[in-house]
Parts: sequence; structure tokens; C-alpha cells
Amino acid sequence: MPALHPDIDRILIAEDQIQKRVAEIAAEIDRDYQEVDQVVLIGILKGAFIFTADLSRKMTVPHSVDFMAISSYGDLASSDGAVRLILDLRKPITNQHVIVVEDIVDTGHTMNYLYQTLMGRSPASLKTCTLFKKKRDSLDVPLDYIGFELPDVWVVGYGLDYADKHRTLPYVAALKKEVYS
Repeated sequence: MPALHPDIDRILIAEDQIQKRVAEIAAEIDRDYQEVDQVVLIGILKGAFIFTADLSRKMTVPHSVDFMAISSYGDLASSDGAVRLILDLRKPITNQHVIVVEDIVDTGHTMNYLYQTLMGRSPASLKTCTLFKKKRDSLDVPLDYIGFELPDVWVVGYGLDYADKHRTLPYVAALKKEVYS
């Protein structure tokens, strides 16, 4: 294994563990949607692009992929929960079976915003999928598919970043505290 980047404290979830769990989530979705004509995966940019691609390739039920981009106001580490839509869907989702695909649910503000916004567009069904969830308290948002629970540390890799760095690492790692303090 190559040496870790100096910003990285330790690897939390190895690449093979991530790929195994992504395949398991895809199988769960396939099972849940086997009677449905089409599922729309909505990947949330930028963080979920890798997860969305891997999940989509492992799914066997008919599906399409679209993307949204959301931005939080203010300091990410202490966001007050205000979010805004940066990039919207290309097509309506009325009467469609929709799964929101997020990289991580931390405070839950973004997922809550997405859930409320998309429910207002009258999908046939709306479920949520996140590969990572922090172990601390978050808003009461429905999370239908969860990959891993993470400790309350700053994590990078597999879509997760710090200042747009380390997003493409194939594993998830804890960032050294001095990097983001």
C-alpha cells in the first residue's frame, strides 16, 4: 500500500469494504424496486458523484441518473442549516420512483431540504440513500439506505473532501485535526 498523504490521520474504511457495501445497497434497491418500470437516482454534487456512479453500475433494475447541487451558507463546520439550490434536475420527477443519493449525512439539514423540495414535486415514491452517516445527532430525516456510520471526525475520500482536496481517494480516511483546525 502506498504511503498516506501527510494530511491523512488514518484509513477508516478500505476500498474493498466500500465496494462490498455499495454492491449490497444496490442489491437492496434492486429487491425493493423489482416491480417498478424505472427508478430515478438523483446524485447530489459534488460529493456523491463517485458513489452514484458505482451504485448505478451495480444496480440491475431499470434506472436513470440525474444530479442536483446544493450549497450551504456560511462556514461548513458550523452551518446554521440554510441551504440553497445551485443546480436543479433536468427533467420533472412527477409520478417517478426517486432515490436521493448523498455521500454523507451529517447534521441532516441538506437531506431535509432535499426531501422537502422533492416531495413537493409529487414523485410516485421518494427514498433516501447515503453511503455515510455521522454518529452524532442529526435532524429526523428518513434514511432508507445507509452504508456506514462514521465517527464525528473530518473524513475525506470516496467523494468526501476538505477544501476540494482528497475527494478521489478510493478509501475513506480521517483528516488530521491540525489540517482543518
